Formats: sequence, structure tokens, C-alpha cells
Amino acid sequence: MDQNTLLSTLARANANAVKACAEALIPGLEPITVIVNRTGLAMLPMEETVCGETFYLGEVLLSEAHVRAAGAEGYAACLGRDLEQALAIALLDAAYAAGRDCERITAFVDSQAAALASADEALGQQVEQTRVELETF
Repeated sequence: MDQNTLLSTLARANANAVKACAEALIPGLEPITVIVNRTGLAMLPMEETVCGETFYLGEVLLSEAHVRAAGAEGYAACLGRDLEQALAIALLDAAYAAGRDCERITAFVDSQAAALASADEALGQQVEQTRVELETF
């Protein structure tokens, strides 16, 4: 699993589940050094669909964490102000980078990805029900 898939899935996953998974890994990662754990604002880029040009929709609040654990570094940024969620994702990133409990982390991320895909599919079906066919009006 690549880091992009790992981090993007964990950032959207259930925060309590991510925190519980990270909590179980902490004893095997010590000593842990928290380098950064803060909230901040970031510009939200969007792409204009006709010309394909990027513009900035506005600012979003995000939580960021950077840790060093088990000889590796982990990073996370997620929407909102939940610093514990960002710290948990960063710890999972560091554990995966260090090769600690990779099978457990991969299984957790895969289960969260499946849950997210199911939720996205359900939302897509709800949105599809509201589609208006203008040609048949």
C-alpha cells in the first residue's frame, strides 16, 4: 500500500476507529516524539471544469500532526479541529513506514476503505434519485 492511499483513507475514516487502532500500536512505537500537532488554515484548490484552470475556493480548517516513532516519521493532515485524529493518523503513518504491524494497519485501512466506498455508493444512489432529465421535461 502506498502512503497516499494510506493517508487519504485514514483522513476520511471514522475518527474513533482510527484513534482506537493507533492506541493499540503505541506501546510498540515508543519513544514517540511529537514534532507538530496544531490546527491551521489552508487554501482549498478547485479546478474550473471548462478551461481546467485552478482557483482557490476559500480556506478550510485542518489539523496537522508530525511525529517521530520507531525510527520513522509520520505525517497527517485532516479536515477539522480534531488534533487527536491527526496525531493518530501520523502515528499509523510512522508505524507503517517503520514496518511495524503493517499487516494489521493494512487490514484496518482496507476495512475503512470498504466502509467509505459503501457510504459513497449509498450517497451516489441518493443523489441519483434527485436527477432531473431536462430533455424529458
